[in-house]
Amino acid sequence: QVQLVESGGGLVQAGASLRLSCAASGRTFSSLAMGWFRQAPGKEREFVGAISRSGSGTWYADSVTGRFTISRDNDKNTVYLQLNSLKPEDTATYYCAAVLSAYNSAFVYKGSRDYVYWGQGTQVTVSS
Repeated sequence: QVQLVESGGGLVQAGASLRLSCAASGRTFSSLAMGWFRQAPGKEREFVGAISRSGSGTWYADSVTGRFTISRDNDKNTVYLQLNSLKPEDTATYYCAAVLSAYNSAFVYKGSRDYVYWGQGTQVTVSS
């Protein structure tokens, strides 16, 4: 079993930055491919981006490409989501998710249904 705990959310103004963290436990972190998702009230969950278990591979949704960056520190069992140039439409609960990777260290899971383990979420609110 894998436990995921997100942190770092908050209330910011448009144009600001935040860094979200997701601490994992329960499995060797370097065996897990990670993803970030978000869900705004009344909207479907959106797959924001993903990172391979080594960190060498990343993928981003078009809506966040160029503004958000995913990284990981396998020594700290933590994955990060750097959010820059935030917009009011980025307001959502952000979730990290994990899947035990069955592929090479650079493989990125781009299917949201691939993810098995989920955190409880952290709220990001961007005011205009």
